[in-house]
Amino acid sequence: MELQDIFYNNSQYIETASGNKVSRQSVLCGSQNIVINGKTVIMTDCVIRGDLANVRIGRHCVISRNAVIRPPFKKFSRGVAFFPLHIGDHVFVDENSIVNAAQVGSYVHIGKNCVIGRRCILKDCCAIADNTVLPPEAVVPPFTLFSGSPGKITAELPECTQDLMIDVTTNYYQHFRPIGKGKER
Repeated sequence: MELQDIFYNNSQYIETASGNKVSRQSVLCGSQNIVINGKTVIMTDCVIRGDLANVRIGRHCVISRNAVIRPPFKKFSRGVAFFPLHIGDHVFVDENSIVNAAQVGSYVHIGKNCVIGRRCILKDCCAIADNTVLPPEAVVPPFTLFSGSPGKITAELPECTQDLMIDVTTNYYQHFRPIGKGKER
């Protein structure tokens, strides 16, 4: 099944030299500490908190509407320390999800309305089902599906998960087009 084109108003998005498409309605705090590697879509009303610590997002990622990407923290007797957040390539973060993880591997799908607790580690090729809450410091192994509140393993993913996530994210990027362009096919 071919993905339908998703059109956006050209004046609402900024396209960078590396092909990132970032909504003007997204909030990038501390943008000097945010690195987006290329061909990534940051949709409207997203919040990325680079003011707390470095945030690195890989290639071909999709950060959907109202998602919050926030570096993890740890409380100490003298205060709070924030740690860098690294998100791999071909990651899809669905609407209204909050990611407070230490690391999100490549080829990961995070469903709608999820809360990824502080300092969680999501390994490559895993998925988080819609409405899942991961407790702090949870580790999600490769090729597993986590769901529930608190999240736990509910299924295994096929070995082709990497190929599926590459297809999903690259197709999404290719079909995310400004209004008026690409209709002449």
